[in-house]
Amino acid sequence: MKNRDRAEINAMILDIASHGRVTKTKIMYRAYLSYNKLEEYLTDLGKSELLEYEVRAQIYRTTEKGKRYLEIHSRMNELISINREAAF
Repeated sequence: MKNRDRAEINAMILDIASHGRVTKTKIMYRAYLSYNKLEEYLTDLGKSELLEYEVRAQIYRTTEKGKRYLEIHSRMNELISINREAAF
């Protein structure tokens, strides 16, 4: 797997959690993160109000703000790839 930056990992976690109610374990395996790294990312995403945690059900869900982050991240990746293609 290629090296991923923080924004890419955040987007991956938000994307996983946007497809329904998911547990910490599912996010950890699908995002290819260690437990300690996952804890760090989940804390940061929660503080930024991009991801919410439902205590009773022990599940994570992407917030509306998180969905906007995903849209912006996707658009930026499109623009970057267009610029790379134009350079060649």
